[in-house]
Amino acid sequence: MIKEYPAVNRGVRRMRWLLGFTFAYVGLLASGMALAQPAIRAITASVAGDAEVVRIETTEPLSVAPASFAIQTPPRVSLDLPAVRNASGQSVIEVNQGVLRALRVLEAADRTRIVLNLNRSVPYETRVQGTTLLLTLRSADTPASVAAARSDNSLPTFDAGGGAGAAAAALRDIDFRRGDEGTGRVIVELANPQTSVDIRPQGRSLIVEFLRTSLPEGLRRRLDVADFGTPVRTITATQAGERVRLVVEPTGEWEHSAYQSDNRFVLEVRPVKADPNKLVQGPKYTGEKLSLNFQNIDVRSLLQVIADFTNFNIITSDSVQGNLTLRLKDVPWDQALDIILDAKGLGMTKTGNVIRVAPKKELAEDAKNALEQQALASRLVPLRSESFQLNYAKAADVAAQLRGVETVDGQAQSPGAATAGGAGGANQGQTLFSSGTRILSERGVAVPEPRTNRLFVMDVPERLEKIAELIRLLDIPVRQVMIEARIVEADEGVGKSLGVRFGGIINGASLGSINGRRVGVSIGGSRSYGLATPSINGAMVNLPAQSLTQSASTAPGAIGATIFSPNLSRMLSLEITALEADRRARVISSPRLITSDLKKAVIEQGEEIPYQAASGNQGTNIQFKKAVLKLDVTPQITPNGSVVLDVEISKDSRGDILPGGVAINTNKVQTKVLVENGGTVAIGGIFRSEETADLQKIPGLGDLPGIGGLFRSKRNSLDRKELIVFLTPRILPDINSSN
Repeated sequence: MIKEYPAVNRGVRRMRWLLGFTFAYVGLLASGMALAQPAIRAITASVAGDAEVVRIETTEPLSVAPASFAIQTPPRVSLDLPAVRNASGQSVIEVNQGVLRALRVLEAADRTRIVLNLNRSVPYETRVQGTTLLLTLRSADTPASVAAARSDNSLPTFDAGGGAGAAAAALRDIDFRRGDEGTGRVIVELANPQTSVDIRPQGRSLIVEFLRTSLPEGLRRRLDVADFGTPVRTITATQAGERVRLVVEPTGEWEHSAYQSDNRFVLEVRPVKADPNKLVQGPKYTGEKLSLNFQNIDVRSLLQVIADFTNFNIITSDSVQGNLTLRLKDVPWDQALDIILDAKGLGMTKTGNVIRVAPKKELAEDAKNALEQQALASRLVPLRSESFQLNYAKAADVAAQLRGVETVDGQAQSPGAATAGGAGGANQGQTLFSSGTRILSERGVAVPEPRTNRLFVMDVPERLEKIAELIRLLDIPVRQVMIEARIVEADEGVGKSLGVRFGGIINGASLGSINGRRVGVSIGGSRSYGLATPSINGAMVNLPAQSLTQSASTAPGAIGATIFSPNLSRMLSLEITALEADRRARVISSPRLITSDLKKAVIEQGEEIPYQAASGNQGTNIQFKKAVLKLDVTPQITPNGSVVLDVEISKDSRGDILPGGVAINTNKVQTKVLVENGGTVAIGGIFRSEETADLQKIPGLGDLPGIGGLFRSKRNSLDRKELIVFLTPRILPDINSSN
């Protein structure tokens, strides 16, 4: 039993009343503060004379004009209203009058940014009139606009909110690196994220100034980075008053972008390539450029800003957390999104105009689960059957390919995957896919029917549709090519030979005796000529003209004379022999054949020469060597109508008969060449030239001046042989064409 104590109960009730009053007071105070926070009620745009005025009405007066900055490419002016929320109910306002195209209102964290998209860059000014903020855009060609233009309008800056009283901070490091596709990256380590940065082009250089900062002595230098192969050549860092100035000197055509992540500022200088043959010009980012400047902003709010800017729907996972200090200027929005995701280890998936953002690990797990669910569902889907009538391909070969079995000459090469129908067919010996590539699903079955050349396939509907599309693309007539080869053999020879024979008889002179017979002198011949008779057969010098060929029947021509005394006691006989020959021979061989595209074809003509070969302990047996004219070619028709020929041509002939058999004279060429349809190309040639000079003489006498010609014989010959191979491919017209 619980006893009641009146005094204690009264104290508890009093404490509860005090707590309730306190919470109520705090709630009213918070609501009053929320009501006191300025908000944008309406935004309107109008034309006044030569200027355009944008009126921004707020619920509370603004104490000072908001911070603003402008960029040149694309032309844009941005206003930052700190501690102001958007109550107008509008995020995009289309204007399309004068230089003003549209306005975007972006609200994130504790500020609202208004972005004015312009047709061209013009001067502007801002002023506050009570609860109205006026932004005036003036025409760039009027004198009044030049006088009224803000001094900082031509110098767009990143204003990170550093006040005038901010203390100068020293830069930590200045570095340079080479990025992808030859991009130069200038990396500056800032002392704190609140450092303001001013970027502007100046002539062919790029000026980067860090406001209210100092440069240590070790960083005051000039960097020569030309060896990195980027548009940047030099980087010069100097101290200019209360600013640190970087002068970046690029070369060639270039463009730049800059961004900041926490304490790291990065300036990228990219080369501009104007090659019209490239599919993608410039960097891979193509989104509309934007500028972002936030201090310690929540990542989820930053993604919402990008969603409002791009009109994309962004779904953010609950596991996306953390803050980020980011400063981007003139950067494509898709590049800005990649920078934000990489900084926080996030990834994204895109479906239509919906972007889902989550940690990379979570996206990988979701993708894995989706694949597992898909695989599980495929095992439960009912099978469907379909039959396909094949016109040009062989049903057995297509079935083997769908099962992932390689076929050669109509036969299955992988074990356990026999094909029906035997050899033959339009695609015989050709493989549509590499071995092991299975097109059917795990439950799929393909059955060929060789008699009607039909293919029956049973599989899940999704896979069956892909198989039907694949068969439609493959079951087409194969184009044919006629290849003609011309092998031209030319044999030319020319030669000259000159010789002399002479002899004589003098009474009483004896030059020697053989078998009791008086003889003369024989040099260079196979016979001895006697001196007893007044005939040339008694030659004392025998150096006749030599034959120019190996044929023994070729004999030189001769002319001779004999001088003798009246009583025949003295006689002198002289014979001059000479031979001149000119030989020309040409042999043309022209094999030709027709084959299908990517189908090897062979044609040969010649003889097989038998010879005896030893075969171990079994004695000898007869074997054969081929001496044939052979054309081996595989054509490939290219999409532009040319033909790639993988060709091997040989022309062999019977050679010398040797003790071990018959020699084979070979001529062979093997190559791969691209030829236009109907064109002729010389794929190879062999040229052989043989020059011979032969001199025979009697030593001493043959060198005598004048009469030395009576004691020598000489021969000059020149033989030339040439082999040239020509190829001519012709694509035959389609038999199914209209003509």
